[in-house]
Amino acid sequence: MESGQPPEAPTPATAPAAQKVWDVPTRLVHWTLAIGIATSWWSVENKQMDIHYWSGLTVLGLLVFRLYWGFGGPETARFSHFIKGPAAVFGYIPKLFSKNYRAAFGHNPLGALSVVALLLAIIVQVGLGLFASDTDGLFAGPLNRHIDYDIAKDVTDFHEDFFNVLFALILLHFAAIAFYIVVKRINLIGPMLTGKRRGANLTGPAKGIEPIPLWRLGIGVALAVGVVWFVAR
Repeated sequence: MESGQPPEAPTPATAPAAQKVWDVPTRLVHWTLAIGIATSWWSVENKQMDIHYWSGLTVLGLLVFRLYWGFGGPETARFSHFIKGPAAVFGYIPKLFSKNYRAAFGHNPLGALSVVALLLAIIVQVGLGLFASDTDGLFAGPLNRHIDYDIAKDVTDFHEDFFNVLFALILLHFAAIAFYIVVKRINLIGPMLTGKRRGANLTGPAKGIEPIPLWRLGIGVALAVGVVWFVAR
């Protein structure tokens, strides 16, 4: 027999306290790449070419791992997750400036363009550096021996000039981070440090990314080390 009392309203689902967005390898590669690029710039500006040589090889290894991790890593690290077509990119722009904007789970379609541009620019810069040499011929990239002097000179000049392109993309990356902090009140730096983000209106799975088996990580590390060893030997 009914009691006459109205049924209780269902309790609304509560937002998770924290959502894991970035895995440890992705975060380590991100910050180590930043350190490696800064070290490469500093070393060449201060004529520390031995340091420049090894920082360049370190960046090469990090690139190899990140490219592999774009296929073998967790959801937010995969290229298939954040690289979208023109329709998705242009469709995202109005959402970015809407009042009810919610941060994407990982890279958004617009930010993915910056990520891809940075990765391609670093690949070009490192690839050129492998064949470059200094003006005195005392220090050279590990693959410099495979090309003649005139080609090496052109490659070296391009290697020096192309850094301006990479630097411009890095500044654009900083500007985007500042935009999110100042305009959207969204901190992108914190999650890249801790791996987690907090908020009531999160997108993506409540708990975030799933753990990745260690054997996948091992393959990536072995691949990165193997490529660096093969290039430098």
